[in-house]
Amino acid sequence: MAITSRIFEPEPSAASFRLAALAGAFAGAGHEVTVLTVKTLEDDSTNERAYRVKRFPVLRDRSGYVRGYAQYMSFDIPLFFRVLFGKRRDLFIVEPPPTTGFFVRIAAALRRTPYVYYAADIWSDAAESTGAPRFVVNAVRRMERFSIAGASAVLAVNEGVAARALQLAPAAQVHTVGNGVDTNVFAWKEHVEAARPYILYAGTASEWQGAGIFIEAFKEVYAAHPDARLVFLGNGNDWPALKKHAAQLPIGAVEFVPTVPAVEAADWLRNSVATIASIRPDSGYDFAFPTKVFASWASGTPVIYAGQGPVVEYMKRHRSDARLGDCCEYDASQVAAVMKRMLTAQSCRDDRRDLSHWAAQQVSLQGIAERVVRLIFGMATKGAHS
Repeated sequence: MAITSRIFEPEPSAASFRLAALAGAFAGAGHEVTVLTVKTLEDDSTNERAYRVKRFPVLRDRSGYVRGYAQYMSFDIPLFFRVLFGKRRDLFIVEPPPTTGFFVRIAAALRRTPYVYYAADIWSDAAESTGAPRFVVNAVRRMERFSIAGASAVLAVNEGVAARALQLAPAAQVHTVGNGVDTNVFAWKEHVEAARPYILYAGTASEWQGAGIFIEAFKEVYAAHPDARLVFLGNGNDWPALKKHAAQLPIGAVEFVPTVPAVEAADWLRNSVATIASIRPDSGYDFAFPTKVFASWASGTPVIYAGQGPVVEYMKRHRSDARLGDCCEYDASQVAAVMKRMLTAQSCRDDRRDLSHWAAQQVSLQGIAERVVRLIFGMATKGAHS
């Protein structure tokens, strides 16, 4: 079998961790696995994997990411020919964007090979939420519907994504498999506390997430806690706007750190007082569950979440199980109140260790990958006997 993805480890991203866990789980179950992905900016000569990774060069944007339609095409078009003329596979697992699904569906159909679409996101909704032109949104939605409808199965990371996938393609075989993080990397361990306390936004910052609410809230927080910092770690389309907004605060109050390797990101997480995440209301993306929340819990750090959706429901449902953090409306005053409370009463070491242990049981990518393998095995067995 083969996994096709425009991003894979060691490049840090939720998709990289999720797909690496999946490749390892399939290999562990006795399958020959090949990952068809992109050439990394740095050397990736590790021989420790139980599966094969085949890389080829692509276009990248100015920040070094495979992000943007020209960049996607630089991966998808060569991938089409690699699927069409490459080694025969029993199955392809396809990671979005929908352009990849579009080309793999055609090539796989010509090879009479089934594929599974891994819906970690609904890309057409994301495009619409960022104010993309209507013709772009419509084109992405048509490709996404085409990709989902042609799949033997669709793997959805949460019930919200599953529901939207079914709205796009009502006849699709959609399975909610859950989501999580690599709890071997993101885990609590003894560490030296930061000299200045900070609250951390880790990961991609896109317009639909509306992370500017945290900078607005931090204006009030900084007046009460001038020793505190607000740190943005990662990248995203919204970074220029966030930096412009942060310029209204004193120098050093808000810090922007480019993407770092996962092990360094884990250090940033476990050293923070709390992490922050949000979804901007009326963005059309209320069904999303940001993966950064799982990474924070696994590192033993509570979360401040602003907005509505499945994160709020999850935190309320599990509030008695662990100290997950707090959620509030998408409102600067409410966010500031929670931030100040977190800075004043920081959680103790035992609480953080317990939170990390709880997350290892609840949101481990390894467990989710094994669930996906069992699901696909079950589908294959059922098909063989039907």
